Amino acid sequence: MFSSVLAATGTDDRSGSFGNTPNRVNEAAGWFQDNWSQWLAVSLRILLIVIVAAVLRGVVRRAITRLIDRMNRTVQAVDGTALGGLLVNVERRRQRSQAIGSVLRSVASFLILGTAALMIMSTFEINLAPLLASAGVAGVAIGFGARNLVTDFLSGVFMILEDQYGVGDSIDAGVASGEVIEVGLRVTKLRGDNGEIWYVRNGEVKRIGNLSQGWATAGVDVTVRPDEDLDRVKAALTEVGEQLAKDEPWNERLWGPVEVLGLDSVLLDQMTVRLSAKTMPGKSLGVERELRWRVKQAFDRAGIRLVGGLPAQAEPEADDPSAGVAAPSAYASATSPQSVAASPIVPPPNLSK
Repeated sequence: MFSSVLAATGTDDRSGSFGNTPNRVNEAAGWFQDNWSQWLAVSLRILLIVIVAAVLRGVVRRAITRLIDRMNRTVQAVDGTALGGLLVNVERRRQRSQAIGSVLRSVASFLILGTAALMIMSTFEINLAPLLASAGVAGVAIGFGARNLVTDFLSGVFMILEDQYGVGDSIDAGVASGEVIEVGLRVTKLRGDNGEIWYVRNGEVKRIGNLSQGWATAGVDVTVRPDEDLDRVKAALTEVGEQLAKDEPWNERLWGPVEVLGLDSVLLDQMTVRLSAKTMPGKSLGVERELRWRVKQAFDRAGIRLVGGLPAQAEPEADDPSAGVAAPSAYASATSPQSVAASPIVPPPNLSK
């Protein structure tokens, strides 16, 4: 196209004469008059592609934003109710919805703008087959070389979409366990019990145990003597559970009554009674410690003896007065053969005197 324009305007004339300049100007003007409609059509097509891509991108992004806002309003409606207590809190839902919306908007923009760029290139009659083939080969090579990265990214996307865990949750990821301090599309950060930070790749996680969703269970085993009255034991444990459910802050951490499940085991020297209660997520250990504390105090007041720990030590026998006396020795007698053999030899008297 540009070569024909140059030929029409005469810029490739090697003679350098300007005698036929009016003829060349007329030829260039005629060439522009013959091709202006084609140029206008190409320009309008490019403009139409750009406008449609921009409008479509804006509509899709607005639809995604409205969808995320509707999800947030639905969560706020159930927050504070009995059902909302079993769900994730509003702030966590808001962060998750924003992450999902950001990913969806980025993917939509990439697809729309990428398609528009290819259509514009095809308008200039550029052969896209080699470009698409090269892109396909490059994509396959990158896929094989960075398959772990792709696996981590896809696992992170599905983890966020399914809301498997979030910041502040206590999880057991198999390879590491602790509190989630940061969630990314490729790596999740955990803080362990000793303060260490674990960087866990999302693609390496095969199973997740979330200890912060739903509710937890506090279980306490109480071991008593086999001759104790079970009715007294049950009455004392029931009173402890009722009092715990009334006191602050345990009434908020308990999501159900403390139940006496009954005898868990019966042996010759002990009986085990089990207590159980539903608690807030992550509060089961504190409830168990408080239950043990109160059960011990209640049993002490009721005179109920607990069994367990180290076995009782046998009482020492009375001291024998003769225990510290040594056994009689043969050397104690001066006339014994052993004493005579061991006595020193007395030197003979001096006969010279």
